[in-house]
Amino acid sequence: MEITFLTDNPNSWVIPYVEKLKNILSSSYNITHIFNQKDIVQGDLMFILSCEKIIPKEKLSFHKSNIVIHPSKLPKGKGWSPLAWQILEGKNKIPITLFEASEKVDAGDIYLTDVIKLKGNELNNEIKDKQGKIIISLVLKHLENIKKYSLSNILFKKQKGKETFYPKMTEKDNELNPNKTIKEQFNILRIVDNERYPAFFKLNGDKYFIKIWKK
Repeated sequence: MEITFLTDNPNSWVIPYVEKLKNILSSSYNITHIFNQKDIVQGDLMFILSCEKIIPKEKLSFHKSNIVIHPSKLPKGKGWSPLAWQILEGKNKIPITLFEASEKVDAGDIYLTDVIKLKGNELNNEIKDKQGKIIISLVLKHLENIKKYSLSNILFKKQKGKETFYPKMTEKDNELNPNKTIKEQFNILRIVDNERYPAFFKLNGDKYFIKIWKK
């Protein structure tokens, strides 16, 4: 079977987990890893992992199946940064869904689900590690199901219920209120990236950045 991994940001947090998958699968499958949808060629199965750009129907037709893994209970929580938004909502059990990509955003048939379980004290790197490990688990389970049922007969279910969407996060979502306690705003500190999108606050006309890590 020809398997393609597409990650359209070569600096994405998910790259190390894709590398682990490639090491696990390379002896049993023909693996291609690409970083631009322009490089999509004919194949059997494509995993679209942590991609930032929508893939047009024409490109999806290059593979028999195209898989996305999205951290929400679809059809709820479609859109951008669903894991971060749910942490800001105070959730510690985050559903994650493996589903078929379609022309509409996050609208395809569902194959597998799982849950990212958090304690509430994890920072961004720890949260991403839990997410990455579950992505690996879901990919492997999906491939086992394909072996069992075949690519064309694998079990799925349609999305049901009212859909909701999360907007794209902006710098404003990382802003702290200097008049509130750290405890009140700890979930903001949990989701920020110290280098790419750090937390900050404004005071007396100046802007201050905050980095957070565990010792």
